[in-house]
Order: sequence, then structure tokens, then C-alpha cells
Amino acid sequence: MLRAAITGTGFWVPSRVVTNDDLAARIDTSDAWITERSGIRERRWLTRDAEGNTEITGAEMGAHAAREAIAAAGIAPGDVEQVIYATLNPDVFFPGNGVFLEHLLGLGTAGAMDIRNQCTGFVYGLAAADGFIRSGLARTVLVVGGEIQSTALDLTDRGRDVAVLFGDGAGAAVVQAREGNRGILASVLHSQGRYARELFAEAPVATATGRITPAMIAEGRHFPYMNGKLVFQHATRRFAEAIAEVLRKGGVTPDDVALFIPHQANQRITDAVTARLGVQPERVFSNIARYGNTTAASIPIALAEAVREGRLASGDLVVTVAFGSGFTWGANLIRW
Repeated sequence: MLRAAITGTGFWVPSRVVTNDDLAARIDTSDAWITERSGIRERRWLTRDAEGNTEITGAEMGAHAAREAIAAAGIAPGDVEQVIYATLNPDVFFPGNGVFLEHLLGLGTAGAMDIRNQCTGFVYGLAAADGFIRSGLARTVLVVGGEIQSTALDLTDRGRDVAVLFGDGAGAAVVQAREGNRGILASVLHSQGRYARELFAEAPVATATGRITPAMIAEGRHFPYMNGKLVFQHATRRFAEAIAEVLRKGGVTPDDVALFIPHQANQRITDAVTARLGVQPERVFSNIARYGNTTAASIPIALAEAVREGRLASGDLVVTVAFGSGFTWGANLIRW
């Protein structure tokens, strides 16, 4: 049977480390407050020049991660037939980051598309890559999740609940056609748009002349807004539901899974889901303490780190699962 197998992974994060104490020096918060509520101790942010511009673009971050994944897969960049780039923060309003990445990697005329599903973007991206391969549209797909969050945060007391959570980074996976039982076994994808405004950024917006107004900026509507309590309630429920659903679809149980790789949203969410499923904590990957929430990049970064640390062996079952803005949520079941 033809399946879509992950043959290489990679990630890249900025060298600049921003600790909780660094944030406490700027806004009304503390290391203890952030750690207790999120499990985050530090995050990586891109450095900026005197005019506030980041050292590199989001697509360039993605290219760093992609080159590592391509090398790990043992292929040449020209072997990539399709790029899928998951991000909620493209470098420009249009076009998407996928085409910029295609150019940076020298992929010729490979297909390129963006997925705007925020924290769930990489899960959707793996499902899309699976579809490309099973349908015969491509045999080698590059899936990237990358985010620049640090430039979009309200670093005042008004925005502290959200600003302390997010980091910058990118991760990538090469997905290739393979015969046998190795690869993506099942995926589940869901959304519930009635909650779209409970976790969103209102501006810039296509319906406003000039896309953003002075009033929007003055009121902070270009910064992300989150109804934290509601998001927590839905995330813990949907994470568990998505895992249970994808396991049923694949005909396996939680005990069969070697490693769960959740979106690194909040350690309290991860702990709640782990307890609900009755899974041992050592089978749930977590790096949120070091990187914070990197939205679409969090799963591919975690996956690449798990590979680097030797946490995955051939034949292991892996579950990737995410919940995010939209609301959107989903999971992938993968045989390594």
C-alpha cells in the first residue's frame, strides 16, 4: 500500500533567548506567574535592527528548517514537488510564504501553497501532504510550519496575558511516497467557526480602506486577542477528542502509541489531556518551557527534536495533535 512517510525533519529557532525575567522587566508579570500558568520559562525571539525589522524573514527561517529536513531525508532540493507552508503570520499580506520558500530553496517550478490554520496548521499540512501522495499528485512533499510572533505582541500591561506565551521558530518535514505500513495512517480535522473571534487578530482587515486605521492601532486591535478561559476549556476537550478519534480510525489504542507530540500551547493543557487519557507523562513530548508557543511551528520543532534525541524508533506509532484559533483542531497517526 502506498503511504506518505516522513523521511526527514529539521528545525530552526533564533539564538536570542528571552526569559520570563526579561519580560517582567518590561511588563507587570513575574517568572513565577508565567511558569505557573503556562509552563514557559523562556522563548526565542528574532533580534531586530534600529528600525524594528527582524534579522531574517519567516520564509528564511522556514528555509533553514527545510534544508535540515531535506538533508536528513537524503534527497536534493530539486526532488521536492510540492511545498506546504503553515503559518498564521506570512511575511506579506500576499502572496503566501510558500512561494518565497520555493524560491529560497531553488525548487524551480514546484507547487507551493500556504495553510492558514494557526496552531493546527502543521497537522492540516501533514494531512494535505498525505492526500497529495495518495492521489498521485506528488511523491515528495515539503511541509513547513513557521512563525514570527514577537513583532505582533502587545508588550504592555494590557497585553501581558498573551505576550508572555509566544515565540519565533520554524520546523519542517519531508514527506515521501513509500510502499508498506510506514507513514501517515490516519488524520482527523475539525473546525468550529462560531468561536473565531475568541482567539484572533482583528487587524489588518480587508474591509477597511488601507487595511488598518489609526483607531485600530490606538485600541490595540492589531494585537492578538484571546479569551484564555474559553480557549483552555475547549483545548483540553478537543485535544482528547482528536486523539481518541484518530486512534479509533487507525484501529489502535493509547497504549500502542510510543510518543504523543501535542501542539505546545500551554503545559497545563498538555498535563490535563495526559491525565484524561491516562497516558504516562514520559510518552508525551514537551519543549514549551524552552520555546513557548510557536503556533504552526511547535509540532514540527518538537518532532525534529524528538528525532534528534532518539525518542523515535522504526515502527513506533506517533500521534501529532493540535488545537488553535478558528477554532480548529485535528490529529495525525503516524507509523515511524
